[in-house]
Amino acid sequence: MWAMILKEFLELRRDRRTMAMIIALPLLLLVIFGYAANFHVDELETRVVGPRAEQVAQQLSPPFDVASVRPDEGREDAEQALRSERAAVVIVTSDGGEKPKALIDGSQLFSAQSASAAVAASNGALEPEVLFNPQLKTSWVMVPALVGMIMAFIGTIVTAIGLVRERQAGTLEQLAVMPFRPSDVIAGKIAPYFVLAAVDMVLVTVIGCLLFGVPFTGNVAIFALGAALFLFVVLGLGVLISTLSQNQGQAMQMALMTVMPQILLSGMIFPLGAMAAGVRWIGYVLPLTYFNMISNGVMLRDAPVSSLALPLGVLALMAVLVFSAAVLRFRRDLAPGTPKRITAPRTSSPVGEGR
Repeated sequence: MWAMILKEFLELRRDRRTMAMIIALPLLLLVIFGYAANFHVDELETRVVGPRAEQVAQQLSPPFDVASVRPDEGREDAEQALRSERAAVVIVTSDGGEKPKALIDGSQLFSAQSASAAVAASNGALEPEVLFNPQLKTSWVMVPALVGMIMAFIGTIVTAIGLVRERQAGTLEQLAVMPFRPSDVIAGKIAPYFVLAAVDMVLVTVIGCLLFGVPFTGNVAIFALGAALFLFVVLGLGVLISTLSQNQGQAMQMALMTVMPQILLSGMIFPLGAMAAGVRWIGYVLPLTYFNMISNGVMLRDAPVSSLALPLGVLALMAVLVFSAAVLRFRRDLAPGTPKRITAPRTSSPVGEGR
């Protein structure tokens, strides 16, 4: 029995990935939940428009953080600012004795809840109006985020496990005798996963809209472009993980360590604005963060492509970087080099030949 115990400890010490899961993951969860588990947004980026914009802006108190004052703008400009996510709250003022109206972006659930509470605490000085999610339904915000989470699971975990399984079975080594480039092998391997993930995305989106009444108000082409870029990123991560893993267990561990931070720090569960600065910046390097911006903006706010240029560009850059790293790693560890042309050695002519 003691020999078995000693053997298990020695195996655990040699398995660095398992030790990382046992030691690093609990510490990671502790730090994340300690600094990120905050549903209350303390600062709301606020825009004040209308004739009495400057006067009303001076009277606003926290959590309203006045970022801009535009006396020459009106209601239409205020809605466009919310749609483009240039502000969380826009205060619209008028010439008469009407109360200033606080337009609140309901697609940002936690910010909207904090804004509604702040407006209610103003003792009637502001009149609230919630746009894009008037009843502040949680399902309207969660369904766009769940689309990205499901694609992250399928793209990363299934791809990594599938490629490692083929590596263990010796299938990838059989490609060594074939004139394939590493990029050809990767493209051929991930194409089925891309198609399956795309089908799942369509099913989840359609069923979520029908079952929970979530509106799809934006451009389908913009949503499809963002989803395709995000799929390329997570599929590339799956390929990269497969090149770093020796078996399916290691691939599963690394994939979970990749997907879990995305779920916790992408703004899906905890608002990014309420996180500590150090943890928030981790969220800004995760691909799911930017897909959530795209899916939420397109489905709920009908956001124009100009306001989504940043998340689309970041996902495109991530796709290039991740796939480049996956191809380089695949070429070095799994795929053979470019086959060399074999030429017959030259032989010297016999003495007197040709005479």
